[in-house]
Amino acid sequence: MRAIRLSRQGGPGVLELVELDTPAPRPGQVLIRHEAIGINFLETYQRSGLYPMKLPSGLGSEAAGVVAAIGDGVARFKVGDRVATAGSTASYAELSIAPAERVVAVPDGVSLKTAAAALLKGMTVEYLLRRLHCVERGETILFHAGAGGVGQIAIQWAKALGAVVITTVGSEAKAARARALGADHVILYRQQDVAAEVRRITGGAGVPVAYDSVGRDTFDGTMGSLARRGLFVSFGNASGAPPPVEAGRLMRAGSLFFTRPTMGDYLVTTEELDASAASVFGMIGSGKIQIEIGQTFPLADARQAHEALESRATIGASLLIP
Repeated sequence: MRAIRLSRQGGPGVLELVELDTPAPRPGQVLIRHEAIGINFLETYQRSGLYPMKLPSGLGSEAAGVVAAIGDGVARFKVGDRVATAGSTASYAELSIAPAERVVAVPDGVSLKTAAAALLKGMTVEYLLRRLHCVERGETILFHAGAGGVGQIAIQWAKALGAVVITTVGSEAKAARARALGADHVILYRQQDVAAEVRRITGGAGVPVAYDSVGRDTFDGTMGSLARRGLFVSFGNASGAPPPVEAGRLMRAGSLFFTRPTMGDYLVTTEELDASAASVFGMIGSGKIQIEIGQTFPLADARQAHEALESRATIGASLLIP
C-alpha cells in the first residue's frame, strides 16, 4: 500500500510517499480501506517537531472508509461496514489499522468524505462547546479562526445553541464565509484590535469564554477580550506557541481562568467516543451543520497540502484522497 512516512521532523519536505506491506489486523483491531483522509493542523505540529514523535513514523489523525478485515475478538464491526477514525498516527495511507474500540460507525446519510472532513474537528467542537464549557443560549462567545475547519463547525454549532458568536479571520473573503455560516460579528484580526472590538461589541463587558487555536498572534487579544472571571481556552498553536501564562496576569485581568485542553482527555472511553461522534453526526444529519470541503489533494501531494494549511490559504476542511 502507499503511505506517507517521515524519518525526521521539519518542514513539509520531510513527508515522503513510500510503498509498505499491507498490515494484518491483530486481535481487537480492524483494517480500514480509506476513501478519504482528513488533514488537521495537529499534523503540522507533529511533522515540524513542535510535538515530538518517535521516528520513523506515519502521520495523520483522521480517515473514513470501509472495514477491509477484522482481527479475532472483534464484534463491534464486520467487513464492509462504513467507519471513521480520529486519533491515530498513520492515517495518511491507503489503509490503516485501528483498535476496534477507537473506531466509530458512519451512519447512512453521511458520506465518507464528509465523515473524514468532520469527525476529529467536530468532536473537538463538541467537547469545547458542550463539555469543557457548556455554551448557553444568549451567551456571547469569541471563537478565533472562524473560516477554518474547526471554526466553521463551531460557528454553526454555537448558533444552533443560541449563542452570539464573535469570530476572527484573516481576510475579507474569509469574513464573508464566516458571516454566511451565521457569525454575528467578524473581526479582521490582522487589521483590527481584537480586544477593543470585542469590548465595543459587548458594551465593555467582554466575553465569558474565548476559544483560541491560533496561539501566539492572538494571545494578547484573547486575554484582553475576557470578562471578569472569564475562561481562556487555548487549544492550538497555528501561529506558534503562545507565551507562558503568568499567574498574576490572570488575577489582574479579572480573576481569569486559563486552560490548555486536549481532546484525548475528553474521549478516554469508548462510550465517550461513541457519544461525541454520534453528536457530531447527528448535527450534520439534522442539517444544523454543513461541512465545507474547501480543497482536496491526492495522497502523493501531502507536502503541498501542508504548505497550503500552514500558509492559511485554505478555507474549510481539507482532504487527502488515496
